Amino acid sequence: MPLDSEHLRSHFLGAWGADTCYPHMSAEWSPENPARDQCGMTALVVHDIAGGTLVHAEVHVGGRQIGHHYWNRLPDGSDLDLASDQFLSEEMLVGGEVLVRPPGATGRHREQYELLRSRVLAAIAACPDC
Repeated sequence: MPLDSEHLRSHFLGAWGADTCYPHMSAEWSPENPARDQCGMTALVVHDIAGGTLVHAEVHVGGRQIGHHYWNRLPDGSDLDLASDQFLSEEMLVGGEVLVRPPGATGRHREQYELLRSRVLAAIAACPDC
């Protein structure tokens, strides 16, 4: 990976917005919790940059599933979850299934993925030493 995780995270922090999260959650997105609802697109962009595999888990509150979460397992076997700090104290991750990125994985939220990808790649290009 050309960047360390802290530099990569800073590029995502500058790129996340209401227009890059899951569309049904865009009205609830807030700069106070910028990683909220960004995990799917973020994991795909990290995969574009660093390779590896995707990891998927369920998000539970009080034993009931309320959503999903995605992050990356890098080629060296380490996990990188740039959106992990989005969760509220009562939200728990359950499981962690490794997925191979399927063809067309960006189909459902293509616009958000492409926007996030272009912002992050532009930030990386503008700061090659960071």
